[in-house]
Amino acid sequence: MVFKSLTTRVIFISISLLVFGIGSFAFLNLKREQTQLINAARASTDLLLQTIERSIYNSMRIGNTEDTQIILEMVGQNRNLLGVRIFHPHGMVLKSSRPDEVGKPVNNNDYQLFLNSRHEGIFTVPGYGEVLKMQKPIYNDEPCYGCHGRKIRIIGVLDVNYSLVETRQRVVEATKLFVFSTIAIILFLSASISLVMLKFVRKPLNLIVENMARVEQGDLSVRMKKDRQDEVGRLITSFNSMVDKLDTAKKELEHYHFQQMERADRLASVGEMAAGIAHEIKNPLTGIAAAITIIKDDFEADDPRTEIVNEVLEQIKRLDKTVNDLLFFGKPALPEPTFVNLNGIVEKTLSFASQYKSGRNIEKKLELEATLPPVYVDPKQIQQVFLNLILNAIQAMQNDGVLTVRTALVEKEGKKLARVSIADTGPGIPAQILSKIFTPFFTTKAQGTGLGLAICHKLVTQHGGELKVVSEDGKGTEFTVDLPVTELGTRD
Repeated sequence: MVFKSLTTRVIFISISLLVFGIGSFAFLNLKREQTQLINAARASTDLLLQTIERSIYNSMRIGNTEDTQIILEMVGQNRNLLGVRIFHPHGMVLKSSRPDEVGKPVNNNDYQLFLNSRHEGIFTVPGYGEVLKMQKPIYNDEPCYGCHGRKIRIIGVLDVNYSLVETRQRVVEATKLFVFSTIAIILFLSASISLVMLKFVRKPLNLIVENMARVEQGDLSVRMKKDRQDEVGRLITSFNSMVDKLDTAKKELEHYHFQQMERADRLASVGEMAAGIAHEIKNPLTGIAAAITIIKDDFEADDPRTEIVNEVLEQIKRLDKTVNDLLFFGKPALPEPTFVNLNGIVEKTLSFASQYKSGRNIEKKLELEATLPPVYVDPKQIQQVFLNLILNAIQAMQNDGVLTVRTALVEKEGKKLARVSIADTGPGIPAQILSKIFTPFFTTKAQGTGLGLAICHKLVTQHGGELKVVSEDGKGTEFTVDLPVTELGTRD
């Protein structure tokens, strides 16, 4: 749970890197300090060895061995020297700062150092700890020929044993100092990093999270005070901007929803009223049409009143269509779907619409997809859609233009759709009203009800399809009806 926090992970990683970096640096410096202390002890021992060699050189040259012994004993009083001796290449001690060693075999470690031709070595001696042993052969020079002859090359070995106890104590003290100082620095920097991260990162992030939770609960009055210019400050600015936009969007959505509710309520009332009025009008209108038809039958063919009666019947027919549209919009009939040949419906509808007087001079193009599969729809309702769209196209072109009706099989989002396109070369629909043409009671026709396209949209939608329109002002309009294709036998 602890490491789920970003701040905790950052602190942990920072401290880990800090420990690794400072620890590595301290370790390397400690090793360097230890090496320097050992080298200092080695240099001191080497200097002491050279000093002893020069001190005993004159005494040995004249054969005064007593002075040599005295010198070694005096030098041996140094508290760090465990022994200074001269031993024969065969291993017998000739002179020593410790007189009791004279005439005895030299220590095995010292002798092995000489036999291996090594000039120095560090050994652990029981009771003395680590000891630096350093040797220097004494060569047979010309002044020594009188006592040692000319055949022997090495007449002795000067051996110095230097105690490293004091050096090791200094190494331990240096190690403690490095360890304690490293731990202190790491703890100080870790605490500083933690405090900085908690104060300047975790605290403002937690505050942002708390305010985000309030926003999620619907409180869009939340705002944060920006008192810094870093990344957290920019995050606070973005948060405030986001909440402002959400608040604005919420108000716009509430206003739009209120308008939609008002519109839905108004449309529901209008629908109920329209259905009631339509029922009250339809029956008397049918009677009037029948009465006018009987009166017309009593007129002679050349009676001038016939034209007036025909106009009355035409107006009655228009009123009847309006009443039927109102009835359908107020209470649409449920579809009675079956598998139908969409190409056949399109051909039949276009043939029927061609009899419309305004469409007789319009060029008609029919492009049918031969492999179009059957669709599961109500043929009467779909035919009503096509008829309405075709008549609208004919009326838009006003006796001059090209009407193109085509069918096609398309695929959209992995689904097969039967598409029927109805295009005209009329004046087109202005962009400012294109989005309103499916709105009930919206019309640009002087005698229109504004229900035709709304009914078409409703019919296509309740069949699971989609009705779309594309129009370019001055170049024409194209309506597209997409209906889902269902395999035979998959419907009940």
